[in-house]
Amino acid sequence: MSNFIEHKSLHRQLKHRPIRLTLVILAWSLAMGWLLASVTSAHSATPTAEIGTVDVVPAQYQLGQQLYLENCSSCHIALPPAVLPTQTWKNLLEDSQHYGAQLQPLVDPPRILVWRYLSTFSRTQLSDEATPYRVNNSRYFKALHPKVDLPRPVQIGSCVSCHPSASEYNFRRLTSEWEK
Repeated sequence: MSNFIEHKSLHRQLKHRPIRLTLVILAWSLAMGWLLASVTSAHSATPTAEIGTVDVVPAQYQLGQQLYLENCSSCHIALPPAVLPTQTWKNLLEDSQHYGAQLQPLVDPPRILVWRYLSTFSRTQLSDEATPYRVNNSRYFKALHPKVDLPRPVQIGSCVSCHPSASEYNFRRLTSEWEK
């Protein structure tokens, strides 16, 4: 008789395990969902008008971005790195000849910081793609401007006609004509 009672008790314990397991999984899922929601809501709480660039730049790349802007936007509008492939940025950083002007090349460590920023946020180049040095030759630039009647020739200064805050490195804000 005692064997029968032990067997029945064991049967009840095993019978309740799936219910307990389901409750544990449900509690775990709710906790993870709440945690994920709180993390993403903090990120999305930043208004896009305050972000400025196309990408949110993590802290470890912000000094590189700042050095890039200080060095490049002093002569022309600085482009978001994703507009050109990584190889273009590499070549531009290594060459003191810059579109017909002789530049003082960046030296390390600022050059390394700028390179980390540019290489992280630039795009990859297709194996059969020529390295573009002009924005209008960039595949990604063309993809970002599909149905836009671009001026010929496209120049970096042309950006402000559609992106009035481009000189502040804000390419999110568009002229009212394009915001609709």
